[in-house]
Amino acid sequence: MSTAQPLPPTVEALLSDGTTAAIRPLRPADREDVYDLHAVRMSEESRRQRFFGASRLAPKLAADRLCAPPRPGFLALGAWVDRELVGAVDYETIRDRPDAAEIALAVADRWQHHGVATLLLEHLLHTAREQGVRTIEADTLAGNRAVHQVFTDLGLRVHRHLGHGEIRVRVPLDEKDEHYRGAVEERGRSADVASLVPLLRPHSVAVVGASRQPGSVGRTVLEKIRKGGFRGELWAVNPYAERIGDEPAYPGLSELPGTPDLAVLAVPPGVVASAAEECGQAGARALVVLTSGLSGADARQLLAACRRHSMRVVGPNCLGIAVTDDAVRLDAEFGAAWPLSGTAGVAVQSGGVGIALLERLTWLGVGVSDFISLGDKYDVSGNDLLQWWESDDRTDLALLHLESFGNPRAFSRTARRVTRGFPVLTVDAGRSAAGRRAAASHTAAAATPTVMRQALYRQAGITATHGIGELVETAALLHAQPLPAARSAVAVVSNAGGVGILAADACVDCGLTLPELPAHLALELSDLLPAGASAANPVDTTAAVGPDELRACLDLLTRSRAVEALLVCLVPTALTTSPEQDPVRALLDGPGRRRIPVAVVLLGQEVPVRYLDCAHGTHVPVYADPQAAARALAHARDRARWLAEPPGAEPVVHDCDPQAAKDLAARFLEAHPDGGWLDPALTADLLDCYGLPLTTSLWAPDEHSTVLAARSMRQLGHEGKIALKAYWPGQLHKSDAGAVHLGPGDDASVRTTYREFENRFGERLTGVVVQPMSAPGTELFAGIVQDQVFGPLIVFGMGGTSTDLLDDRTARLTPLTESDIHTMTTELRCAPLLFGYHGRAAADLTAVQDLLARLSRLADDLPQLAEADLNPIIATPDGLLCVDARVRLEPRHPFDPYLRRLRQPAASSPATPHARS
Repeated sequence: MSTAQPLPPTVEALLSDGTTAAIRPLRPADREDVYDLHAVRMSEESRRQRFFGASRLAPKLAADRLCAPPRPGFLALGAWVDRELVGAVDYETIRDRPDAAEIALAVADRWQHHGVATLLLEHLLHTAREQGVRTIEADTLAGNRAVHQVFTDLGLRVHRHLGHGEIRVRVPLDEKDEHYRGAVEERGRSADVASLVPLLRPHSVAVVGASRQPGSVGRTVLEKIRKGGFRGELWAVNPYAERIGDEPAYPGLSELPGTPDLAVLAVPPGVVASAAEECGQAGARALVVLTSGLSGADARQLLAACRRHSMRVVGPNCLGIAVTDDAVRLDAEFGAAWPLSGTAGVAVQSGGVGIALLERLTWLGVGVSDFISLGDKYDVSGNDLLQWWESDDRTDLALLHLESFGNPRAFSRTARRVTRGFPVLTVDAGRSAAGRRAAASHTAAAATPTVMRQALYRQAGITATHGIGELVETAALLHAQPLPAARSAVAVVSNAGGVGILAADACVDCGLTLPELPAHLALELSDLLPAGASAANPVDTTAAVGPDELRACLDLLTRSRAVEALLVCLVPTALTTSPEQDPVRALLDGPGRRRIPVAVVLLGQEVPVRYLDCAHGTHVPVYADPQAAARALAHARDRARWLAEPPGAEPVVHDCDPQAAKDLAARFLEAHPDGGWLDPALTADLLDCYGLPLTTSLWAPDEHSTVLAARSMRQLGHEGKIALKAYWPGQLHKSDAGAVHLGPGDDASVRTTYREFENRFGERLTGVVVQPMSAPGTELFAGIVQDQVFGPLIVFGMGGTSTDLLDDRTARLTPLTESDIHTMTTELRCAPLLFGYHGRAAADLTAVQDLLARLSRLADDLPQLAEADLNPIIATPDGLLCVDARVRLEPRHPFDPYLRRLRQPAASSPATPHARS
């Protein structure tokens, strides 16, 4: 390393106990703090372990070395907690071995076993990797068990060599080490949960800004907390009142008789930051900020106070929170409904959505474990709450309404894990505003925000609905009924033929199937049901069916295993003269929870969905509309299919040269600081770094070179027609512009074509790409687009000039797993063409899947790759060949979505969401 590299920015992250630490490079101005860390905050034994002796000069020498001006191959990081330096770590590259570095670390005695060393090492290793370091090494005393445990717990492979009482530790830094990523993830989850305990399991609460005015926000929240039966201490804070209703009021937090775990702020916007600082100084560890209308400066000061005092914050501009755990019983929100106690975790950004959702859940009888209105989501996020619910041993259903994502890749990774344990449902908000961007590539045109979100939801196993009504209708089924098998076979049973037909149509519209029932099953059903019944599917029981006959019909269908779900549609008739004859009793008095899910439709029901309380404490969802019931069953089917798929690992991709790709990008961006489209030669070079199958292409900058290139094609054995493609920077669609010519490759024809290009495109023309004609096959399209929020997206589908017209595409966020790749190649409408259709030979599917895996690796390795279009890709039984490719690079700093960090106050604005999701 010949020059000093840019220093990493200051970030904040959670220690293992939930305390917030600031991580930043050490500077000359930090010398006194670094000296005190080694000389005062570390015991003599700690210094002996660190310096292999007890030299009194060691702290001074360490401070001088760590706080020297920046130099190549060296980086020192410090961890601060509330302005106190609690730890330091550094690396320095080894002479003649620039890809290896020596590291050293020190932690204040009082802060040992809080995760300081591990957090510092994670951030140091992140920067070291970026600077080309591939191995870290350290000398340690054999008896220094604490530091050896730190290396062991990192999650990386550790090699140790013992000699003369010292141990040489060597740790390779594998860029794609899934075990390390999992270890970092688990440390983050544990720290996250610890930080949320004061928020969601508080023993004491202060309402700051509680007003004497009845109906005000602060007064309402104070009264709801008291009436809700909060188990801990409750205090009202108002400097202008001695009492708030029946509660004594205190002029400030310093006058409280105890320390609040949680403070609820209902104060004017201009004093939110100062109130937060007072809460932090009083020892509070969590805030719920109900206030709206904060300025950018207020927002930054609020977040700075929270980080400085290790307080997690919900809001601002939120409805509040509710915790129904019997040991807490906290209702600190100002909605009209009182949340029922239950097992559904609810998190929403919109207060209005939160009020509507709570009211519907309460009416339905579904209780919540925790309700959190995230508001402007400055800090606590959906990712935090999923991890909390995963760990609380109570929540078995999560309902989310998120309007934004700060770190979608981290959220997706968390959600993939959580949804294996219980359903996670969301409302896919903002679909109408997505639209298609005017873009310079097919990939960018396809990568709308809606496509990004839906890719995230599909990959993470999240059930995405189109509105609050559908969310509640689906939750009613998933919360009370078993999942169907992965197939989608449904039996519709109705006491009115017309209603059964409506239900059957609704099922088909939702992608469910109504299989023809086996002959023996139909015969048995006919024997059970009244005369005139039809035992086809849908099953028409006739209006004369009684509860015993209907129950026997449902039992038989359940036992038959011919279907995976039952949709029972009933209408009231004049034949039901007593409650005992009501066919609904077949459900009330049935065997309890069946092996397969049951959904009921009662036409004329006044509410969209409710529960029937059945035998053995079970519940069956009852819908007013067949479409709603079919949608819920389809969502249950999709969840069953997702769970049936193996989690999938990232495929191993061989013969890639990421360093060559990074060097190419660096050279291009040095010459083009604002970025731009690569020329055909550089495009071919970049794709070759990842073994992507681009057809033979020769670049010709003038007429004579074009003729020579065409001759070379003939000499290479490409007889017959060749393709000549005019090129200029910023070129969009070649065919539409008339920039492609197919014809014979003789000299005269080539010269004629080149001159036609010159006449047509004038000074724009910078050269011609000469290619052989490709063999016929299925035309495909694949591409990459980098999104500032969601990260890289891989798009795949039908290719050629009609790709936008056909719009047969699928998309997934990187990194693609083997399961993602398999699904992408099978869910297209054109998939039969790949597998062999009407006697056509099947394409080489292994080659198709390998292409997607290589694109995923390229997208993850090269963040400067803004867009890439490979179109068309010709798929044949013998492999793939990309006929045309376009790549655009732009300057962009690598972002590791898995590095532990909190959102940065200095870069915040009121509308900016939490960077962790």
